[in-house]
Amino acid sequence: MSESRVRKSVLNARVNVLFYFATLIVSFFSRKVFLDCLGVDFVGLTGTLLNLLGFLNLAELGIGASIGYVLYKPIFEKQQAKINEIISVLGYLYRYVGIVIAVSGVVLSFFLPLIFKKTIFELNVIYLVYYSFLLSSLIGYFINYRQTLLGADQKNYIVTIYFQTVGLIKTLVQMAIAYYWGNYYAWILIELVFGIIYSIVLNYKINKVYPWLKTGVAIGKQKYPENKIIITKAKQMFVHLLAGTGRNQLLPFLIYAFASLKIVAYYGNYMLIITKINLLVNNLLGSTGAGVGNLIAEGDHSKIQRVYWELTSLRFLVAGFLTFSLYHLVDPFISIWLGHEYILNQVVLVIIMGNFFISQFRGTNDQFIQGYGLFHDTWAPLVTLAITIFVALVGGYFWGLPGVLVGDIASSLTIICVWKSYFLYKEGFHLSVFEYWKQIFKYLGILVVCWLASDFLLSIFPIVNPYTGYMNWFLFAICSSALFLLLYVCSLYYFSKGIRNLFLRVRKLI
Repeated sequence: MSESRVRKSVLNARVNVLFYFATLIVSFFSRKVFLDCLGVDFVGLTGTLLNLLGFLNLAELGIGASIGYVLYKPIFEKQQAKINEIISVLGYLYRYVGIVIAVSGVVLSFFLPLIFKKTIFELNVIYLVYYSFLLSSLIGYFINYRQTLLGADQKNYIVTIYFQTVGLIKTLVQMAIAYYWGNYYAWILIELVFGIIYSIVLNYKINKVYPWLKTGVAIGKQKYPENKIIITKAKQMFVHLLAGTGRNQLLPFLIYAFASLKIVAYYGNYMLIITKINLLVNNLLGSTGAGVGNLIAEGDHSKIQRVYWELTSLRFLVAGFLTFSLYHLVDPFISIWLGHEYILNQVVLVIIMGNFFISQFRGTNDQFIQGYGLFHDTWAPLVTLAITIFVALVGGYFWGLPGVLVGDIASSLTIICVWKSYFLYKEGFHLSVFEYWKQIFKYLGILVVCWLASDFLLSIFPIVNPYTGYMNWFLFAICSSALFLLLYVCSLYYFSKGIRNLFLRVRKLI
């Protein structure tokens, strides 16, 4: 990527990580305050209502994701008129999406008395919370749709700064209200008011960044016939989103079906840690997505390949390092944090780490598939879902929790690793996928050798027992991770041109 793209990616990553930790700290304390001052039932009520409205947002049909692909080329070529046209079409489409969600939301509200018939809250409290969340969601479709341009233009840090800042202030105000007054109505009112404040501030900033951006629903309606590719891509993307949502939602139910509630709770402790690490890495590396789209729009194939292998090498480095560290540190942390009885079987840990490694490593392919707009393999997510369910059912029946989790591994290895790589090389790069697998197996070999060498050194030169307290755990984490990282980085630097090019680029940037 060009220096400008790299600088924007770094800026996005820095802002994302900064607000990640700020939000993590505030959410940790706010949950404690809300539970103590508003009660477990109220926190459960808000969480349940947010989940219900999350299903309604599937009506978005993947339009937002498809818009990013359509915007990359006009942004690169600075076609302001075309950008105005596309954002206007987005506003026109989102107007109908918003209406569908509003009507569906009203219909769903009729069933709230049935859903919450055993609750301690009066219906007016439930309805006030529900409609506050619904109205906040609708603001995004009717007013805030122009923020899509910031994301496609590698300026998503603006959205993050304003959204997260407003969100943090909102949470602090709600904490004060909960602590001093314990008033449900005031808490709910703040939720809606700050949604409106964010909309006003964000749109003011968009007008400052893009003074030439003049959009309107009427213009979008007029220009829609010329931009039907948006809907074509959105329909394809919707299948991917729907199947992915189904996969994420069904897997916990399968775990519940084949494991005891105690094992489910133990598994949840592991996934809490994995989810937080995943979010952190996505905040760091996900910021390069718009830069990849901009690079593809430029059309320099040799540069595209160079950047692809830089990002792939970086993903492999991060995925390998985190997988090694988590594998050695999660069990001791769980033991110190909750107790030794909460540690799961070693086989379960291996499967969890396998899924984690694949979820991190696939990121670069996903970004380039998104950049090329390669969504037309709509059979792939459906087959992924089918493989996950089938293997999980059979595996769960015979082996319990490990068998259920193997379903995710099976679909990831067959469709996500094998097919998606082939699909990207054939439809995007127009190259043979043989070169890809040659490099990947080399990287895997390096990872295995460095892992075994690190384990061997740690066994003959024991540092401390990480199970004996937080301080010893921390010392072991620093020493073991540093040892592996040193071996791993040096090996990748020697054998991987992608890592060498990436280090050279970073050095020039610094």
